[in-house]
Amino acid sequence: MSASTVYYMDLSAKWKENLVQKLGRLMARAGLAKTIHQRDLVAVKLHFGELGNLAYIRPPFLRRIVEDVCSAGGQPFLTDANTLYAGTRGDAVSHLRTAIVNGFSYAVVGAPLIIADGLRGRSETAVPIDGKRFDTVYIAEEIAAADALVSVAHVKGHELAGFGGTIKNLGMGCASRRGKLAQHSTVHPRVKRRRCVGCGECVAHCSQHALSLVEKKAVIDDGRCIGCGECILVCPNGAIQVQWNQSVSVFLENMIEYTAGVLATKPKKAFFINFVTNVSPGCDCLPFNDSPIVRDIGVLAATDPVAIDQAAVDLINQEAALPGTALKTHTAPGEDKLRGLYPEVDWPHQLAYAEEMGLGKRKYKLVRI
Repeated sequence: MSASTVYYMDLSAKWKENLVQKLGRLMARAGLAKTIHQRDLVAVKLHFGELGNLAYIRPPFLRRIVEDVCSAGGQPFLTDANTLYAGTRGDAVSHLRTAIVNGFSYAVVGAPLIIADGLRGRSETAVPIDGKRFDTVYIAEEIAAADALVSVAHVKGHELAGFGGTIKNLGMGCASRRGKLAQHSTVHPRVKRRRCVGCGECVAHCSQHALSLVEKKAVIDDGRCIGCGECILVCPNGAIQVQWNQSVSVFLENMIEYTAGVLATKPKKAFFINFVTNVSPGCDCLPFNDSPIVRDIGVLAATDPVAIDQAAVDLINQEAALPGTALKTHTAPGEDKLRGLYPEVDWPHQLAYAEEMGLGKRKYKLVRI
């Protein structure tokens, strides 16, 4: 099997070329201009960051991406879809407010912001796919309607997927509210009673009213629970955890099939960038970011979503872990940092299933610029 090419820049800079300029050279080498035609409406899909989380990609990098899309003849807009859980990005009004507070204003990034699935996450396009889990997936309407797509992902650990990169940015991030629900609905958390102190944080944050306090302990109503995982994120004592069973694999396959649906709307019109920086142990949907588990490594660019994620994970695992982080095991160079964070998550399954579905190749050639 031939290998896909993934282009890589480290974070060294010189007087003649700063990091923003170096990013431009990376995108040019990786072929950004070839994916964009004149007058294309180009969705630049990123995560604006939950309010209080600072691990998201710095806005000046997005401005350079916007400028290069414009130079290629495209008309870019920055976009994301609303969250399933209740947070600071659960509807378009709060989502846009959060994006602007985090620095993604038009004055900074040079492009308009559009929340892709509308005011409350109901604007969607049904996309037929030939999947094992789904025949139809529901993609945020404005992403599906765009002529081209540039995915700009922050690579980090993730509580359900093991890690989040390009594939998660597409499969989970581009789904409408119904699409997110369909992906999560097979994953139900459980309460570790000995850790629960009855603080009620989980109850206050549950969008489905599936949590209550009984005798000062949290109780989950499985009939109401949609498996969005927000209670896992907000519990200050680690008392709520995913039930690690076959449904985690189902969740990963669901996410991959949604990625397939997104890419089905953009044949040969999608480009992928991974920032392997601020590699936090948890998702950017958290209202905080914990210490990064490894040093800032660099930025990747490719036209293969599977290869770019495989390369990102390989680069992380080649590193020695930083001291004093949430990562307590698998800290040596060459050890699986993601397995150290989430030992029960079979994270390679998302890449293997994506390759099986024909979304890309795990085999890659890394070209350093």
